[in-house]
Amino acid sequence: MMRLLHVEDDEDIREVAKMALELSGQFEVMQCPSGEDALEKAPQFKPEILLLDVMMPGMSGPTTLQKLREIKGLETTPAIFMTARAQPAEVEELKAMSALTVVVKPFDPITLGDQIMAALNG
Repeated sequence: MMRLLHVEDDEDIREVAKMALELSGQFEVMQCPSGEDALEKAPQFKPEILLLDVMMPGMSGPTTLQKLREIKGLETTPAIFMTARAQPAEVEELKAMSALTVVVKPFDPITLGDQIMAALNG
């Protein structure tokens, strides 16, 4: 089981993603409604993969990732962004920030776990 930290401000999306990821049987999921919350919980949880919403009030996904990278042990943790705004230029920008891939919302809950594993396995 991989420890996955999911940061998403939308409660409905968190709920669907948590169910989908836990049902896949591949992930132990911790969810945070904000980047600030993620920075607080990540050191104890020690995630093996990060799943970050891009657009969030307060701290955006990219900013959250930059801050998480400053935490000892998370400097190279694989990261995946989720966004509804998946223009090719934006996707490239997110990948340039060391994201493995970008999952487009609305995502398919049935394949979410497989998408994440495929990105991890390159």
